[in-house]
This record gives sequence, C-alpha cells and structure tokens, in this order.
Amino acid sequence: MRTKYFRLRLALAALVALTLPLAGPHAAAQTTPGSIHGLINDPTGAPVKGGTVSMYQGGLTSPTEQAKYTFPVGDDGTYKGTGVAPGSYTVVYRAANTPPDKVVDQFDNVKIVSGQDTEQNFDMSRQAYLEKMTPEQRKQIEEMKQKNAAILKENAKIKNLNGDLHTARSDDAAGNYAAAAALMQKDTGIMPDAAVLWVELGIAQRGEKDWADAVTSLQKGIAMDKADKKPHPDLEGSADNSLGESLASLGKYPEAQAAYDAAAQEDPSQAAMYYTNEAIMMDRYNQIDATVAAADKAIAANPNGPIPYYLKGKALINKATVDPKTQKIIAPPGCLEAYQKYLQLAPNGPFANDAKAVIQEMGQTQSSSYAAGKKKH
Repeated sequence: MRTKYFRLRLALAALVALTLPLAGPHAAAQTTPGSIHGLINDPTGAPVKGGTVSMYQGGLTSPTEQAKYTFPVGDDGTYKGTGVAPGSYTVVYRAANTPPDKVVDQFDNVKIVSGQDTEQNFDMSRQAYLEKMTPEQRKQIEEMKQKNAAILKENAKIKNLNGDLHTARSDDAAGNYAAAAALMQKDTGIMPDAAVLWVELGIAQRGEKDWADAVTSLQKGIAMDKADKKPHPDLEGSADNSLGESLASLGKYPEAQAAYDAAAQEDPSQAAMYYTNEAIMMDRYNQIDATVAAADKAIAANPNGPIPYYLKGKALINKATVDPKTQKIIAPPGCLEAYQKYLQLAPNGPFANDAKAVIQEMGQTQSSSYAAGKKKH
C-alpha cells in the first residue's frame, strides 16, 4: 500500500488592473459571423484562471459602455467566442475582481473576418505591458518569475523521482531487488528528506537480505514521516512491517515484535496481515511463545483468517507430551482447537494434510465438517 507523496504548485502572480486609454471609433460591423480565440498569460507568463474577454465594436468609448460580446476564460487561461459579426473591435480582458470601469489588458483594431477564426492572445509578460507598471510592480513580477522557475525545476526533479519510485516498486515485485536498491540509493542522495524514498530503499534492501542496512533505511524513513506535518500511516505501517522482518532476521525478536505492533497501530485496517506476518516470522525462527502471541493477535484482528490458527497449533504442538501408556500425543490447551479451526476455514488449504496427521496422532477423530470435500466432476 503505497501512495505517491510529492505535490507542488506554481505560484501565480496577482494580475494588476490597469486603466488604459479609451479607444476611438472603428469600422462598422458586417453581417457574416466569424470567431475569436486566444490564451491569456499573467505578467509572469503563467496562464490566468477565470475572468472574461469582452469585445466592443467601434472601440471602447466609455468606461461603462456595454460590450457587444463577452466570453468566459477557462481555468487553463483559454477563451473562445463564436458568432461574432465581422468588423474591427477593441478586445479587453478583465479578471473576476476587475471593476467594470477598468480593464486588465486591451487590444485595439482586432479584425474579425467573415467566416474566419481570429487568434488574439493576451500576453501580459510583453514589454509594452510591463512598461505600464510601477518599478515596484515590475520588481515583484521578476521575483515571482524567479520563484516560479525554481518551482518548475523542483517539479521536474520530483517528476523524475516519482518515475524512479514506480520503477523501483516494479523491480521489487519482479524480485529485482538490487536494481531497486541502486535506484533508491541514488534518489535518497538527490532528496534525502523524502521519507518514501528511504522506505522504498529499505524494502529493496530487505529483499536482498541486507538486513542491517534495511533496518537503518526503514527506521530513517519512519522517523521522517512521523515528523512530517501530514504523516502517512499506510507508509509507516508498510515500513514497520518490513522492519519487523529485518529485525527478526537479525535475531532481534523483541524489537521485531514491537515493529509489527507499531505497524498494526499505525494502519489498523491491515492489522491482521501484519500480525500474521509476525507469526510467520516467529515460527520461522522457532520462537514458540512469540508465534502463539502473534497468532492470537492476528486471530483477534480477523477471526476468519486460517493461517494464524495453523501457526498457533504448530507452535503449541512443540509443548506436547507423550502418554507413556498409549504413546499418544497429549497436546497443550488450545492446540487441537487451533488445528481444527484451521481445517474448518481451509479444508483444502496447503497445511490441511499436516493438520489432519497431527490430529490423528493425538488420537482425536477429525470432524467430518472439517474434511475436504470431494471433487466435483
């Protein structure tokens, strides 16, 4: 369960409403319609969002004159108008908060030709527009351009890192752990404060069985995410799950148990899976009591998961004794019930034969309700 965690936005400069000179009369309109379209950029060169483009045939002669045509500007800074009578127009752009008697930008003598589409862009980064601003306004625009350039550069870097993250996860899924680890090692050097990169590096190192390095990377990623203003519980849960395996493989069983507990607390929706993984690891390293404890936690989180019951029975059978008279196995409390429950939930499961054999050695009769059904033909 991973998600993507890099997001940045471009800062947009505030548009400056300028009072421009009113235009004089222009040519009379014809009758066959044309159309107009264009893109509107603010003084930093970024597309504006919203506002209107209005057209005044014969020029804008009064601040309160009614426009002949008005078209909305989209969120991407584009506009389009159709059904425009041919002729010469003054075309103006107003932002949503521009007063009716002012305009943000204006072009005079824009020709609409019968049956043709006219492109009229509003590029407010042009020198003629900037010259109408005060020195302080031009300074602010330059600062905003520099800031936007830095953000664009950072966005490009993050786009590349996200691509690497996707590649590393695909490599992990295919078992190409060395390639994933090398890629994430490079990327943690580029952006050392990104928790997700350290977690992904640790997961790849775990796949390579480089347990000690995996522990270091995973712990670093977890600590970074916890310190983040918006931590990601699913990332931390996944990291602690991998940390538990790495610590258990180093023989640090209490620390591994704590990691699995942390994973379940961080991402409760996956608690059953994390506790089942803990039971598997404790069983792998013959930690009998720890296996039973983890299995019980997994069963509490999901009573319908068969594997924890089997692992619990398998661990408890290690504490069984043999009746000297009958030579039958005397299992500790809960062992038989665990095997029987496993068979109830998974009568055709991968450990069904083993569970049946142990039950038989205990001298118990297996319930028919637990037996695997006959194959249907």
